[in-house]
Amino acid sequence: MSFKLNDSQQKTVDFDYGSLLVIAGAGTGKTRVITERIKRLLQTNSEPDQIVALTFTDKSANEMLERLGDVMPLGYQEPWIYTFHRFSDRILKLEGLEIGLDPAYKIISYPEQWLLLRKNIFKLDLNYFRPLSNPTKFISAILKFISRLQDENISVEKFNAFAQTFSGNPDEKTRWKELAYIYKSYQDLKIKNSKMDFGDLILWNIKLFKERPNILKKYQNQFKHILVDEFQDTNFAQYQLIKMLCPSNIGMQSQNIN
Repeated sequence: MSFKLNDSQQKTVDFDYGSLLVIAGAGTGKTRVITERIKRLLQTNSEPDQIVALTFTDKSANEMLERLGDVMPLGYQEPWIYTFHRFSDRILKLEGLEIGLDPAYKIISYPEQWLLLRKNIFKLDLNYFRPLSNPTKFISAILKFISRLQDENISVEKFNAFAQTFSGNPDEKTRWKELAYIYKSYQDLKIKNSKMDFGDLILWNIKLFKERPNILKKYQNQFKHILVDEFQDTNFAQYQLIKMLCPSNIGMQSQNIN
């Protein structure tokens, strides 16, 4: 099916060099424009492995790949079109050994996270967050809190430092320290059992790039074109990952499409 670009969409597709922020409302064809730009890059001698497109849903990623498949030759190599989590998963499977990760780790769902913590709750030295009357009462809230820490790129070490130096109410300080202990224990449990949740993927990807600058440099050199769908919805960790991959010396331009 043919797709006719309007003038502003065509300018975005043909944009030459640098960082471009596309400003557009719902239903204005943002995902389609990203796909058309990828097509143009591939047709103007960019190699597929030089192109990254990051989305928030598997549906959007699959939609891009299907549209590319309609125009690209049979058997062509696919660009890196993934959700943020799948992108980080691929990087960690390739490079995770550099920071001691088992590349055969399993990604666990929320119910599996809950069961892992429930199975080990009595092995943890807890007081406030394991009440005798209902030992599993706080598990869901704890997992939600840890997910927020991951979204904000707050490591075990950073959160523990905060808890140790908190100077407020003594009871509140005790709770912060217990949360920090749970966070570390939970992360240790997953590593010991070669498991990761979705929040871990981006956190560990950032850790890999920070601790192994040679690997970061490798991917900075490889990825000549980085496209992000729904950029305004990125959380802090996702934004930090993008910043690490993109050169800092290129100015930002903006383009409206409608």
